[in-house]
Amino acid sequence: MRAFGIVSKIFPDDVKGSRHQKFTVKLKNNQSVLIVHNIDLGAKIFDLHIGDKIEFLGEYQWNSAGGMVHWTHIDPHGKHKGGWIRHKGHLYN
Repeated sequence: MRAFGIVSKIFPDDVKGSRHQKFTVKLKNNQSVLIVHNIDLGAKIFDLHIGDKIEFLGEYQWNSAGGMVHWTHIDPHGKHKGGWIRHKGHLYN
């Protein structure tokens, strides 16, 4: 899934196992998706704030809460298409 959105909520980093930065993005169609960005494989976005605009590419998984996007980084094993997050002109992958 490739889309643009506005950051609507930021969660504490998940530090159990592989570390993940988590935040919710509201899309143009008013749908919300949870972004789950692996910060062991991709760089953390330190200056992320509610209201920030982002663009992202990752693997979408539907769930009853609206879905989640993960694989927003390069897969070191080449099994998944590499994804990314663009924030304030910087590409995180």
